[in-house]
Amino acid sequence: MTDQLTSGWVAAWSNTPGPQALEWALLLAVATLAGHWVQRYTQLPKIIGYAVVGAITGWLGVAGATWPLQGVGLFLLELGIAVVLFDAGARLSLRWLRHNPMVLVQSLAESLLTYAVAFLTLRALGLELTVVRALAVLAVATAPAVLMRVVSDLRADGPMTDRAIALATLNTLYTLTLGTAMLRTIGRGDGTMLASVGGSLGVLGISLLLGGMLAGLLALAFRILRATSQDTAVVMLALIGACTAIASPLGGSAPLAALLGGILLKQFYPRPWVWPRQLGTAASMLTILMFVLVSSMAAQANWHGALTWAALALIVVRALAKVASLLATGWGSGLSPRKSFWVGVAMVPMSSVALLLTSQFVSASPSIGEKVAAIALPVILITELIGAVLVSLALYRTGEAAKPWRQAGSRAPESPPEGELEPDTDKGPLT
Repeated sequence: MTDQLTSGWVAAWSNTPGPQALEWALLLAVATLAGHWVQRYTQLPKIIGYAVVGAITGWLGVAGATWPLQGVGLFLLELGIAVVLFDAGARLSLRWLRHNPMVLVQSLAESLLTYAVAFLTLRALGLELTVVRALAVLAVATAPAVLMRVVSDLRADGPMTDRAIALATLNTLYTLTLGTAMLRTIGRGDGTMLASVGGSLGVLGISLLLGGMLAGLLALAFRILRATSQDTAVVMLALIGACTAIASPLGGSAPLAALLGGILLKQFYPRPWVWPRQLGTAASMLTILMFVLVSSMAAQANWHGALTWAALALIVVRALAKVASLLATGWGSGLSPRKSFWVGVAMVPMSSVALLLTSQFVSASPSIGEKVAAIALPVILITELIGAVLVSLALYRTGEAAKPWRQAGSRAPESPPEGELEPDTDKGPLT
């Protein structure tokens, strides 16, 4: 009788989401503890702990999500990216872009040079043209999630910090617009850049419409609710979630719509930006889950021979292109050559946006997407880990984060809770 009850319970348990939910719940707890330990005892940002736990999980095949991402896993990744990009967009002041147009020149030059160098390098290695185009678009994107998480962990503040986040937000906007448009053509063999640019106008238009609706509804909510109240946090997260759910079926991009919504909200609601404590906690949990999922998926790449060398070559030329472009265009942008160099260094990380587009390429055209993933996934994993360290180094060397060895005692200071970050003083991200 006992054996029958046990076998019945096991069968019922295996037919529910319980086992995988339990694995991910425990994994999230382990990753959080690992991130805390990494920051407390090594003075490195917490994201290193999250990514390492995720990578080990991916290599061991624990709590594995299906690849390409779909269903709940895909929605959670898109929601996590949308929340981060909404925050990044809400910190980007168009007024400061008008006052300092050289920042737009910097952004366009950095993105174009990165695309060109990545394209020429990969083409020289003999890769297919369609694969090269997709990888070159992915190479443009810097990870705002990594930058903002490291800045939060180290309590960094200053012109280099603001410039790096602004440039990462802009090149992510370009990547999402062009990359999402490529999804419509890559499976038909019509993967020319002209076709992608034409398709990007439709993606941008739909995403802009959804972003405008999101910003308008939130601006209306702010007239009724206090900006830091619990109810505001629920409304914000619910509306971002709704935008994430409907964007792709309508032909837009959920992360792009959230980013544009944040930018527009900054114009409707120009007061200093403060995350509600409750939303900060929820966003933090989504961010940790996102980093673990990204590194877990990226660690499952098939590392071998020529493709590994191609991935390493892409990492090197991409970093050099970003640093060189920012040094070349920094003279009229308000930053010294030294700080422009460190901004370029801080642009190295790739993470969730690149992984999302890679997964979507695989879904749209498995034959081409798998070739893209074979190079993109190692690049994402390496640049996420090394990039977080480089961002920390850049913040330390420019004096925008206190050096850990100057702190009293042997432990780094604890990061403030996500909801208690210092409010944006509306000095603009481009000072």
